[in-house]
Amino acid sequence: MPELCPRVVVCIAPGTEEMEAINAIAILKRAQFEVIVASAAEDGALIVDGSRGIKLVADTALIAIADEQFDAVVLPGGVAGAEHFRDSPLVVEFVKQHHYDGKLIAAICATPAIMFAANDMFTKAIMTCHPAFHDQIPAPQLRPKRVVYDKHARLLTSQGPGTAQEFALDIVTQLTNKARTATIAESMVVWPNMHYDIMPER
Repeated sequence: MPELCPRVVVCIAPGTEEMEAINAIAILKRAQFEVIVASAAEDGALIVDGSRGIKLVADTALIAIADEQFDAVVLPGGVAGAEHFRDSPLVVEFVKQHHYDGKLIAAICATPAIMFAANDMFTKAIMTCHPAFHDQIPAPQLRPKRVVYDKHARLLTSQGPGTAQEFALDIVTQLTNKARTATIAESMVVWPNMHYDIMPER
């Protein structure tokens, strides 16, 4: 494995979609990244109920690490979770600062549609989201694909729980390389059509 060890923060909130959060956390840890799970709950709770009532546990409150810099910020979906991100000045400023610094922002499911436009974020970037929210993304920006990467904005987006593995593996690619992603995918025994060693750069 290369010695490169990106630092990634995965934000969670009440109502976060569990599969999207856990896939990101587990796959990025498999890639030997430093992964911090940060709670954006208003009351500072480190244990939050996900969208299906499964408890998600954070390492820290987001406010405790708000001044730190990461190589990527990951924002899972879930409607209620996305609404918490949208309505949190802390989360919005944290994401905007990392975007300004050229770091990778990765958002999935309802989050791109619910959070970004409401906070005047990524107004020119191409993106995708859960199909139920396609009408909330301006048509010129929407790409109805499973995973979309805008290299100019350094924005990675994806559609939902069923694309969460691809989403997380693409984060590995964007922060390291396809060969490292292929190694992780092989060890996970992913679907045979996910040829991460030969897929084109997005």
